[in-house]
Amino acid sequence: PTRPEWGSGANPPVACGSAPFGKGGQPAGAFGLGRPGAGLAGCGANPPVAPDMSGESTGPPPGGRPPKIPESVLVVIHTPALQILLLERADRPGYWQSVTGSKDRLDEPLEETCRREVFEETGLDTAAWRLWPTGITNRYEIYAHWRHRYGPGVTHNVETVFALQLPEPLPVRIAPREHLQYQWLPWRDAAARCFSPTNAAAIRELARHT
Repeated sequence: PTRPEWGSGANPPVACGSAPFGKGGQPAGAFGLGRPGAGLAGCGANPPVAPDMSGESTGPPPGGRPPKIPESVLVVIHTPALQILLLERADRPGYWQSVTGSKDRLDEPLEETCRREVFEETGLDTAAWRLWPTGITNRYEIYAHWRHRYGPGVTHNVETVFALQLPEPLPVRIAPREHLQYQWLPWRDAAARCFSPTNAAAIRELARHT
């Protein structure tokens, strides 16, 4: 399969990781989009400006809220048949995405961030299924009009991609403050609907290895 289209005038976000995928669509560790052996520091220069998907709203944070941590997770929730769960953002109707969210604290393990965000956004308890890292890490520039949510001088976010496989499409409980509705879609339709290029790429890469 070919790489996804990233939109006119934009280069794909740099993605790192190279662990191989196992037989039958099961990860032999993880999969990655990047160069073999590439680490985050070697992801290259001039990544594109990408939307900040990791927050709850685009307005200024409430008084007293600490700045957002520029480290987030993207969790692609899917079934063995590659039905993909997408959520429509409440602050941007028509913008669909997988589960996303930033760390609550600097020392929060990424797996804990995933479990917390999945439960907050869908009501699903990831302990009942397998959550695993895909090996994909994206570093992208945050839109200027969202940078006020971060600390002084923060311009980029690091996004780590995980996958969560459910046995079948399940009903979810969305958080009305964050999302308007959800849909289970075939992977091609889901990738086409995602507003974020890194989200679409993660879905297509999952399909390529399953």
